[in-house]
Amino acid sequence: MSQQGRPQEAPQNARQNAQRNAQRNAQRNAPQEAPQAGSRGRAVWALVVTSTAGFMASLDNLVVTTALPSIREDLGGALPDLEWTVSAYTLTFAVLLMFGAALGDRFGRRRLLLAGLAVFTGASAAAALAPGIDSLIAARAVQGVGAAIMMPLTLTLLTEAVPAAKRGMAYGIWGAVNGLAVASGPLIGGSLTEHVSWQWIFWLNVPIGLALLPLARLRLTESYGTRAPLDVRGTLLASGGLFGVVYGLVRAPVDGWTSELVLLGLFAGGALLLGFVLHGIRAVNPMLPMRLFRSRAFSGINAASLLMFLGMFGSIFLLSQFMQGVLGYSPTEAGLRMLPWTGMPMLVAPVAGYLADRIGGRPVVAVGLFLQAVGLGWLASVVAVGVSYGAQLPALVISGVGMALYFAPASHLVMSSVRAEEQGISSGANNALREVGGALGIAVMSSIFSARGSYATAGSFVDGLQPALWVGAAVVAVAGVAALLIPRNRGAAAVVAVTEPAATPPVPAGAVN
Repeated sequence: MSQQGRPQEAPQNARQNAQRNAQRNAQRNAPQEAPQAGSRGRAVWALVVTSTAGFMASLDNLVVTTALPSIREDLGGALPDLEWTVSAYTLTFAVLLMFGAALGDRFGRRRLLLAGLAVFTGASAAAALAPGIDSLIAARAVQGVGAAIMMPLTLTLLTEAVPAAKRGMAYGIWGAVNGLAVASGPLIGGSLTEHVSWQWIFWLNVPIGLALLPLARLRLTESYGTRAPLDVRGTLLASGGLFGVVYGLVRAPVDGWTSELVLLGLFAGGALLLGFVLHGIRAVNPMLPMRLFRSRAFSGINAASLLMFLGMFGSIFLLSQFMQGVLGYSPTEAGLRMLPWTGMPMLVAPVAGYLADRIGGRPVVAVGLFLQAVGLGWLASVVAVGVSYGAQLPALVISGVGMALYFAPASHLVMSSVRAEEQGISSGANNALREVGGALGIAVMSSIFSARGSYATAGSFVDGLQPALWVGAAVVAVAGVAALLIPRNRGAAAVVAVTEPAATPPVPAGAVN
């Protein structure tokens, strides 16, 4: 009997040993998890620091739009140069976001957040001191590098600091602040340009960045991801591909679609992006594992994010100039008149985060995107040389509510669609695709504008603006369809189970909390 029982005892002993090891690991990890997930004060400080850092990065996406006429008057430059003052930032931001997330996972998220914040703050000062349009574009590109390092880490650090059951509301506040930054860029940029100078849209970042650096160092806890090897090849493929495509789209209205440089940029960029996809399928530790897109939730929310930003960025880029150049508003007046659109995220996004906790993010995001599409379509139907503000107001309100409903639940869906150890790279991927959408939106809609209109007269500007807005509305409507492909939420318990980290990766010896 004893000999017959031994084969049965071996698996049982193995299971007992595995259980004891799991308990020891849980106890060893408990001191690291408790202060992150259980401390209310730490969660509040994490929300303050990460939201402020995200606000700075998001604000500079469109803060220059209402300042473009003043920048053109002061530094010179044609439409492509003005596009690059926006696209130089969004492009480097988009290209390096996933690389920034990987750096944080490997070398420490708080450490890299501090590094990115320092680069962003220094580049902001350089942009304010730029003597010409080329140096301004270069400073904006460096700004994008700093923002790309810190932005994906804000959401990852916030996720680790907040208990899973309360992350929907935290994402709501984080999304509200970032949504407000994106949408209020024209108002802040216009007010500073009119009452001080356009340089102050960049000087504004300097004191905020200097104040945020010690707060982030003292109030955030260091954390690490998988610490996989850095994917230099993937970064080069993505960087070259995105640059080639955006360069071709920006230069096509000026040089012509059959220009050698335009065709080279489009075809070479497309080939490099295809290589990036193949690399993501075959490589052992790619910057963006293509297997993540097997998830309908991950694919749906990322497709929706890219298309949403494509339609929104291009529309705001042109509408802010329409209000000044055609309707004759000052930069501040133009920003104030866009406030029904730009102010809505702060009011509605926290509610959207609450709704995402209760009913799931899918329906909230889809409704928001369809409302944004309706608002853009409404604007396209009413814009004219002498259009009244009252005719535009309903469209601005609808667009603002739609934008607000999108932001917070989108972050919720991204972070809950992957395993805990992949949240850093998924945050970087989603932010990257948003910024790619923004850069492409400005390039594509400026190309449509240039094909049908110009800056020559108010009438010619409207001739180019209308078709561009219709395209923006259609793109955002397609984003709403993509959101509907996301699987239905299985309830709050499922979200908690997915987003709660199973175990905190061990902190290397010598790491300082």
